[in-house]
Order: sequence, then C-alpha cells, then structure tokens
Amino acid sequence: MAKNSHYKKTIKTDIIVVGGGLAGTAAAICIAQLGIKIIHLAPTAIKDRRTSALMGPSIDILTSSGLVPAPDKIGVEMNKIRIIDATNRLIRSPEALFDSREAGLSNFGYNFANEKLLKAFDEKAQNIDSYQRIVASFSGVESNDNGITIKTDDGKTINCQMLVGADGKKSSVRSNAGIDIKEKKHEQSALICDLELGHELDGASVEYHYNNGPFTLVPAGGKKANLVWMDRHEVLQSAKSANKEAFIKLLEKHSMNLFGDIKLTSGVFIFPLTNLVADSVGKNGIVLVGEAAHAFPPVGAQGLNLSLRDIVDLVDVLKASDRGQINWGKLASEAYTKKRMGDLKGTLGMVETLFKSLLADFIPVQAVRAGGIWALKSMPFLRKKAFHIGMGER
Repeated sequence: MAKNSHYKKTIKTDIIVVGGGLAGTAAAICIAQLGIKIIHLAPTAIKDRRTSALMGPSIDILTSSGLVPAPDKIGVEMNKIRIIDATNRLIRSPEALFDSREAGLSNFGYNFANEKLLKAFDEKAQNIDSYQRIVASFSGVESNDNGITIKTDDGKTINCQMLVGADGKKSSVRSNAGIDIKEKKHEQSALICDLELGHELDGASVEYHYNNGPFTLVPAGGKKANLVWMDRHEVLQSAKSANKEAFIKLLEKHSMNLFGDIKLTSGVFIFPLTNLVADSVGKNGIVLVGEAAHAFPPVGAQGLNLSLRDIVDLVDVLKASDRGQINWGKLASEAYTKKRMGDLKGTLGMVETLFKSLLADFIPVQAVRAGGIWALKSMPFLRKKAFHIGMGER
C-alpha cells in the first residue's frame, strides 16, 4: 500500500518525483506502475481552482494508465467548439461551429476541475506498492557517480538514480540542475471563475475573440460554466475590483447576452501569462515535466495535455532503460531530452503563432486569419485534419 513516511536516516529509492500538482502526481503514479521504486516529494499545496480541458489523446492516457478510469464521472464532455469574432477590426472572421461528430468522434474531450482530477490521482496512488509520498519540500541536490542525493526541508536525506522535477514554473529542481529557460512575459493575464448561466452551453466551448485575447466559456455541467478571460492585466484587475453587479454586467456584455442571466458561483482569480520553455528537459539524471519544462497561455488547449505527453515519453524511456547499468539515470535523462524537445519546440511555435494571430491588428494578418476560419468552416477534409492536429495527436 502507498504510505506517508518519516525517516531519520538516508533513504534509498530509484526515482524521486518533486511536485504535488497534477503533473507530478501523474508522473509518480505512472512510473511507480512500472514497478520502479518511487518517492513522491509533495508538500501540501493550496487548492487549484483552475480547470483543464483535456483532448481525446489525453483522455486515452488517463484511462489506459488507470488515473481516471471513467472520465465522464468527474469531467464534462466537450463535443462542440464555437468561435465568435467579437473584435472591432476591419476584417473579421465568420462565426464558426465545429462538431466532434464531423471527425467521427463522440467528443473532443472533457473539461475537468483540477481539484477533482488530483483527488482521483491520489486515490489511484493509494493502491501502488512501489509508490511512497513524503509531505515535505525539496531543499537541495548533490550529484556524483553514485547517483543523486537530495535533502528535504524537514531534514531527510534521500538517494536516487533519477530526479524528476514537476515543481512548476519557478522549479527549484530546474534551477539546481543548471537548466536555463527562455521566457516571455505577456501584457495579458487570464481571469478565471465559475459561473451559472441562464441557458446551457450544450457541450460547446464558446470562444469570443476580442482584440486583446479570447473570452471563453467552457461547459462544466448543466448550466454551469468555467470562464477563462484573457485581456490586459489592468483591464482584468479593474473588472475584478468592480462591485459584483458591475462585474456580472461586464460578463453578460462580453458574452453578447447569448446565455441569459449570469451568476457568479466562485471567487475570481487572475494569473499572469508567460511563454516558458526549458533549454533542456533532462541532463545528469535530472528530468523536467509539466510547467517546470514548459508553460504557455491557455490557447490551443495545451497545458496539462502537453504535460501528459511528457509523462508518456518519460515512461517509454524508462521501459527501454537498462536499470542494471550504474549510470542508467543519466542515460535515461539524455534519451528523454532527445525524445521531448521536438514536441516542445513545435508546440511553442504553434501557441505563439495562434496567440499572435488572435491579437494582431495588422490587416494582412487579419485577412489570413479570417480566410483560415472560412476555409475550416467550408472544407470538411481540412476541418477534420485540423481537429486531429488541435487535439495533440502524434
């Protein structure tokens, strides 16, 4: 059985995973299911109020790994994507509705509350013998020919052959590994909150494209919806600071009053947006997954979808590794980097291009973007191809 552990002497294990969020917990579980001894170093974290829209390939990962055996039990199906150009630009895109049935799919994926996902992951971990969790923080690392030794903030010393950093954008593991990042901070931030609408979204994720970013309503079951609103930080802060009635009126205006009266059912949170990609995702027995390796604005449904692809590739590398070799952790970290960097760079390019196209005031760019929406709307074969690319199929 998985267990919390408290030790005074040096602990030996195969792999240490640092980070108690979704990526870290999923990575620790998937690796432990290979029969590899895992210590999951996961301090108690604040509640994650965000949601994750996971596309079909990610749902396949969740179900095949047993992380979420029945997605429909904790997630909400997304079977349509509706795009509305709400900008005041000279050249505007047509309204478009994309239905998963056109691609021969019952849905594009599911929308999950991150808290529910993490609870499901934790329940899975309880039944894996090779998984152990220590509720503590990482405080330092030393590498030598015998492996990697880390210290925790409560005085424990742990020795391993591989260290997996899943400790977020400000990753201490990444810093200790000496891995640099390329980071771009955007003027835009993202405001998120939960709403109850007057009319159901009927399984559709509705994206209103405004000059400074999309205003997206994601289905959360019945008349419930999750809002992800991207705009300049000062605009979002002003909206959040307004009284509740003024804030609701602003939301109704941005949603063009298409879904009736709106009620706010949660707190309102604002997150700054950045592009972040590590120069390397593995070296000297240390590897990075999740936001320790990459972070993007929430466009193109990447985020956790990309993190799950990290985990799949890491598991594949570990399956192929000869753990009888003294330096297997170092060799595996190098193999992981070779396997992952192409996907990360490709995703970075796609997200940057998409984000720039949403914000562009340059008329030729507006024309190309509008023409692209027209093409997707009018050409079924192109639309079907775009569905599969957008869902992250490889």
